[in-house]
Amino acid sequence: MKNIIIHSVPVVIAFVWIALTSGTFNPIIIKGPDFLKFYMLLIFGFYISVFLLQPFKEISSRITLYFMIFIFALGTIKLVRGLILDKPVGILILILLIQGAAIILLQIKSKI
Repeated sequence: MKNIIIHSVPVVIAFVWIALTSGTFNPIIIKGPDFLKFYMLLIFGFYISVFLLQPFKEISSRITLYFMIFIFALGTIKLVRGLILDKPVGILILILLIQGAAIILLQIKSKI
């Protein structure tokens, strides 16, 4: 239960920020630079929450993996939308590659 609460705090903060700045709760419809700010806030907040859970030895739980997949899926949806609309998506691709590597490393670390 504490994992869900700690991991959901950055998600709530990111969505409150997007609601205050853009007036919407839908991150898919906002423009590129605003989405990148939202996405980076979401990612950094999530990884800070992961580091906060380290003293409790709960870094590689299933809930952590589910939150990582949720964040990755959100970025992938926005990437596909950007490609369909023929927008520049280079920075988002780099962020998704790094995040994909982090997911893979977490899985490898949890199996060791």
